Amino acid sequence: MKPMSTDPRILSLAAEVAKSPEQNVPVILLKLKEIINNTPLGSSELKKVKQDIYCYDLIQYCLLVLSQDCSRIQGGWTTISQLTQILSHCCVGLEPGEDAEEFYNELLPSAAENFLILGRQLQTCFINAAKGEEKDELLHFFQIVTDSLFWLLGGHVQLIQNVLQSDHFLHLLQTDNVQIGSTVMTMVQNILQINSGDLLRIEGKILHSILDEVIFKLLSTPSPVLRSTATKLLLLMAESHQEILILLRLSACYKGLRNLLNKQEPGTEFRQELKQLIGLLSPKVYQEVEEQKLHQAACLIQAYWKGFQTRKRLKKLPSAVITLQRSFRSKRTKILLKLNRQKEEEDHKLQLQLQRQRAMRLSRELRLSMLEIVHPGQVEKHNRELEEKSALIIQKHWRGYRERKNFRQQRPSLTEYKAAVTLQRACSQMSDVTSKELHSQAQERLQHYFMGRALEDRAQHHREALVAQISTNIEQLMKAPSLKEAEEKEPELFLSRSRPVAAKAKQAHLTTLKHIQAPWWKKLGEEAGDEIEVPKDELSVELGTLFIGGTKPP
Repeated sequence: MKPMSTDPRILSLAAEVAKSPEQNVPVILLKLKEIINNTPLGSSELKKVKQDIYCYDLIQYCLLVLSQDCSRIQGGWTTISQLTQILSHCCVGLEPGEDAEEFYNELLPSAAENFLILGRQLQTCFINAAKGEEKDELLHFFQIVTDSLFWLLGGHVQLIQNVLQSDHFLHLLQTDNVQIGSTVMTMVQNILQINSGDLLRIEGKILHSILDEVIFKLLSTPSPVLRSTATKLLLLMAESHQEILILLRLSACYKGLRNLLNKQEPGTEFRQELKQLIGLLSPKVYQEVEEQKLHQAACLIQAYWKGFQTRKRLKKLPSAVITLQRSFRSKRTKILLKLNRQKEEEDHKLQLQLQRQRAMRLSRELRLSMLEIVHPGQVEKHNRELEEKSALIIQKHWRGYRERKNFRQQRPSLTEYKAAVTLQRACSQMSDVTSKELHSQAQERLQHYFMGRALEDRAQHHREALVAQISTNIEQLMKAPSLKEAEEKEPELFLSRSRPVAAKAKQAHLTTLKHIQAPWWKKLGEEAGDEIEVPKDELSVELGTLFIGGTKPP
């Protein structure tokens, strides 16, 4: 949300940045330096200006420019160094308001990381530079970038831990150049003076790397300036944290450090600091460290003693412990049972799924094999029969489910009805007249049922006859020769339906006669839908004597 009253200079600058091409944006952003310098330091007006700069994303523009390749930026390192100053001054003392989380968790760490990356790039350019003037200029830009980073860390001390743990910072510290190394260690010394507590919050491996590099520069560098800076930094680290002093005195990595320091030839500038550092590593200080170790051992013994007393009190409460254990075991058993039940259900579901897939695969293979056997002209008929059978199976299961459901719903009422009938039968007897009336009513209903059943059977027979007629026509059409191969009399067979109908009727008649004339013991294993075989010689009949509608005799 934009502020209600925006500085017109910021508004004009933001509009110019939005309209200008990308290569002109870095030079335009340099105008922010003039606006900040012309505003009184520490005033509410300066805070308002910084809020306007942040609200119009000008700080994000500066950060974006610093992340680009320096060779593509107009003005080169001069523009970049000034933008680092602008960015650090705008971030210190800024109150982001609603966007505080994004500002502190994303923008500030990104800005500190970009400063370190720029420092590494300047370090590389400085080492590769050939001319002295160019080296002086690059060293000046490097000092500006480190000063901007120090200014940013001074305003936001939570960034110190991120900077000390960065790989770019370790690369800057491990340089062999005197000017760059001295500048970096001076910056670390100033940072630790602001807040030295962050030094112990970093990882132990990184802390060892920093100590190793500082001690290496102190013992192996011929430059007095670098040795002096390393001595002051190591002395500050040892004085600020007793843990680091113990590490330097007792660790096997730094064994003999005091003897090596005594062999050094101190210069006039850091003689006092070197003596103080050697004094910290002397046996007297070692005695103090031992006393501190004894104090820590005493604290540890007290802790064990207090623990023993607490356990002793707990032994006096066995019922509470037993109840707690019982509750824990019961809960654990329930959890294990629940997990086993879930596992069994999952296994059962998986088995059902595999069975369904196996049944589906077998069904498809069966259908494919059936399709290979069936004549191509009867594939559609075969598919239709399968669909009808499937529909019948689905209907059968659905009706069974529905009837079972209705029966379960009607079971209480049926039980009540049976109980009422039993009570009525026990309490009163039916008269003869009533029995005769009920008998006559039952006979009438039975007769009505059989009449309706006869009509249904007749309709079913008619449908079966039509289906047989259609099947016969299909068979004759499939067995008929082509028009080129047909003789004169063969097309006449298809002029009327009487001839195939007569053949089918003859077959049905002979089948019925044979079934009627068969002895009773042959009918015991038969069912209503079973077919009876009829010899072919009985089916051979002279159909020329039959009347065929639609044709004339020759």
